Amino acid sequence: MKHIVVLGSTGSVGEQTLAVVEAFPERFRAVALAAGRNVQKLATQIEDFEPELVSVADTGAADELRQRVGDRVKIVVGGEGLDAVATHPADLVVAALVGAVGLAPTLAAIEAGRDVALANKEVLVMAGALVRRSVAASGVALVPVDSEHSAIFQALAGQRREDVARLILTASGGPFRAWSPERMARASVEEALDHPNWDMGPKITIDSATLMNKGLEVIEARWLFDVPPERIDVVVHPQSIVHSLVEFVDTSVLAQLGLPDMRVPIAVALAHPERLSLDLPRLELAALRQLDFEEPDRKRFPCLDLAFRALRGSEAAPAVLNAANEVVVAAFLAREIAFPRIADINERVLDEHLERSAGQRVEALSDVLEADAWARTRARELVAQGPGATG
Repeated sequence: MKHIVVLGSTGSVGEQTLAVVEAFPERFRAVALAAGRNVQKLATQIEDFEPELVSVADTGAADELRQRVGDRVKIVVGGEGLDAVATHPADLVVAALVGAVGLAPTLAAIEAGRDVALANKEVLVMAGALVRRSVAASGVALVPVDSEHSAIFQALAGQRREDVARLILTASGGPFRAWSPERMARASVEEALDHPNWDMGPKITIDSATLMNKGLEVIEARWLFDVPPERIDVVVHPQSIVHSLVEFVDTSVLAQLGLPDMRVPIAVALAHPERLSLDLPRLELAALRQLDFEEPDRKRFPCLDLAFRALRGSEAAPAVLNAANEVVVAAFLAREIAFPRIADINERVLDEHLERSAGQRVEALSDVLEADAWARTRARELVAQGPGATG
């Protein structure tokens, strides 16, 4: 029996993780859950999975949760609560929080000697070098959950790392793949959230629409697999059947294929090195007829190149880019800025950081948090200039 902790249990990946746990009760038990303020959903999860410990964002959410579930589970609060859940005795911590909030508890889990299944890409985007050092010092496993990184993880199984020539991440292209710049400039929140292939949370879905999601995955891949950015490529694959590829020095290419369903990479991470027999539709190759690939349009989707620039700029630059992006995506979802302003503000904040801190190293978590805080403040200032401001 593998004991599982889920950070972000009420989010999209968290819910699907618990669906896999529920499907294999003889193999997994969810012993601790961390959520934010979705008390109603967390209360249902407590009823279904009977965890030993749960955390919520604040005392108000905790009081509401106690009214729903009584004293049947220990409830902890805030950042300390997240850390308590992350370090709860378990075999595996699924890091499925969204955004920068996941960094500290994931580091706490690693330092406590817990293996981590990582879906919270911002952890490596913000502090890749720091996390890698912590993983090495603790001797734990860091297994990816994102479908693209899971595909690379699977393709690399049994291969010599020195034989790897290139990692190729696939991108669906999002809802605006075929849109003109003029039409994208008028894109609504609803149109940006209408992803053609994946059912994801709103923040990740907007990141897919800008291709920032792929940029963040490039940064994550650099640290997950210890590959320099010049050996990481992105290709648009609208069908989302080939989840990513690895090219080797002999020009052979290995790919992982499957229907777009997050339960597959989640199951890979939970059961590794074994496989679970999932009750899901099978991939029928003859029914596909064709698979399409194309180069990403970097002019229409400038966020992708911003990620490569951040990787080459300073160890703190990815944290700056991530923080600015969280602010502007939230502003777009709140209808405070137009869609093109997401990339504009991200670029402005990154440029200003690189002008003032080129080559900055990350020596401690405090360095990451300082860069994150500066970028959020600056991005909010630019958002406040208005939906179409350029200064």
